[in-house]
Amino acid sequence: MMKSINYTKYPLPRIRHHANPVLYFPLKQLKGERFFYPPVFDSVEWNELFQNGKPPDMLDIGCGLGRFLIETSLTDETKNILGFEVRHGAVEWIDNVISSESLRNVKALWYSAVNGFPFIKNETIEKVFYFFPDPWVKKRHYKRRAFSAELLGEIHRVLKPGGKLYLMTDVPEVDEFQQKVLKDFGKFEFSYADSAAWDLPVKTNHEIFCEGRKIPFVRIICVKQ
Repeated sequence: MMKSINYTKYPLPRIRHHANPVLYFPLKQLKGERFFYPPVFDSVEWNELFQNGKPPDMLDIGCGLGRFLIETSLTDETKNILGFEVRHGAVEWIDNVISSESLRNVKALWYSAVNGFPFIKNETIEKVFYFFPDPWVKKRHYKRRAFSAELLGEIHRVLKPGGKLYLMTDVPEVDEFQQKVLKDFGKFEFSYADSAAWDLPVKTNHEIFCEGRKIPFVRIICVKQ
């Protein structure tokens, strides 16, 4: 029987919904500025993150407060799942739940994915999740969108052949933008997925919120070619 977590034991932290815009730029582009920025590193000791000492099987980019991350880890405890999140308070909350519940195959890192993930080897990841990112709808703010050819290049590099990238958004402009980036990148086969085709057993908080409020949103599955 799958473990159940009583989240009422863990009061949610008061954190800003939107992170500092500088966190959406690679650190190397921010020379000479001082701000609270996640560490950037080239290697990771996986035995410090996961009990089995193995690298992750799945990545959740922008894992927020981690409910999807944690619940997905419970569906198969033989698979390791790693989350990236730029808001430090969110990562602290996730780590508290993970530690208190003695979860062994899930970890959140305070990290900005726009710096790439050289600490993950080529063709080792089965699934990557990128759900409901900050839309940055004003054209002058498009440069803050983490979804880019560079990020897709890293995702493509770490995915196994036939590995999948899952996308969700409730902002039409973001959907159009992401599809353009995917088409220009040219190394993923992608299509919309209805509920029947969407093969993930766990829903995100925002996905549930959209369904409850009847807010339209789209799901896209991208397969590495």
